Amino acid sequence: MRLTSSLMAAMTAFLALPAMAQEGLEIVGKPVDGKMGFQPAATELARDLQWLDGMINVIIIAIVIFVTALLVIVMIRYNRKTNATPASFTHNSPIEIAWTIIPIVILVFIGAFSLPVLFKQQEIPEGEINIKVTGYQWYWGYEYTDHDFAFDSYMIGAPATGGDNRMTPEVEAQLIEAGYSKDEFLLATDTSVVVPVGKTVVMTVTGADVIHSWTIPAFGVKQDAVPGRLAQLWFNAEKEGVYFGQCSELCGQAHAYMPITVKVVSEEAYAEWLDGAIEEYAGTPRSVDVAQAD
Repeated sequence: MRLTSSLMAAMTAFLALPAMAQEGLEIVGKPVDGKMGFQPAATELARDLQWLDGMINVIIIAIVIFVTALLVIVMIRYNRKTNATPASFTHNSPIEIAWTIIPIVILVFIGAFSLPVLFKQQEIPEGEINIKVTGYQWYWGYEYTDHDFAFDSYMIGAPATGGDNRMTPEVEAQLIEAGYSKDEFLLATDTSVVVPVGKTVVMTVTGADVIHSWTIPAFGVKQDAVPGRLAQLWFNAEKEGVYFGQCSELCGQAHAYMPITVKVVSEEAYAEWLDGAIEEYAGTPRSVDVAQAD
């Protein structure tokens, strides 16, 4: 009994740090049962991607309607009953030129809008917050390289947090203790990435064992974590809140149990969280200037 009480006390203390930065935050980016479409865009990148998707869908729908109409016209006008004697010609140069040029024009038009969005994602700006992300089987590790501290992030209810990847009363109690509800099971983690609103965050992503993929749909970011390689992504969150993601690359038996939690907070709340995290994880205090090698 004493061991159980000690374990619960330790778990409460462990969950206190991420919960501190969540106080008063709205859960903005998460999947919703029965809904379709994108999560609310919380970054410029996500807005660009959602607009591009809508624009391309309009083009696709227009092409489908046009081709369907042509098929219907041909079936009605040129069937055996209404056109017993078909024409004998086999080529129509104007039509052949048109169906070659028009698709090229459509593709150039799409490219004129999609390439700038792609370049915006891939041209990594200078980060105001720099975080290294490492994917493991089956959890995430985060290192705030500006302040030399790191921590691991496990799904609440995973074996590392005392569960077995199932919803139980104990897991529900952990979720509530961390400021969530049981609806966030399979999404919420025991520790979270915490970043300030309106700041450019650059993440360096890699894998420790197999290929994983770090993604937050509401941010419009997704980057494979490949062992032995470093890749980068960036985002600038415009709204405070809690955002969820999940590993988006099949990575083994427990692939479904390595979610991502990002909390976007005010600069004041971030500074408070950062001071606590530096103390908790023995990082470099913000007031200390790290000497640069010549």
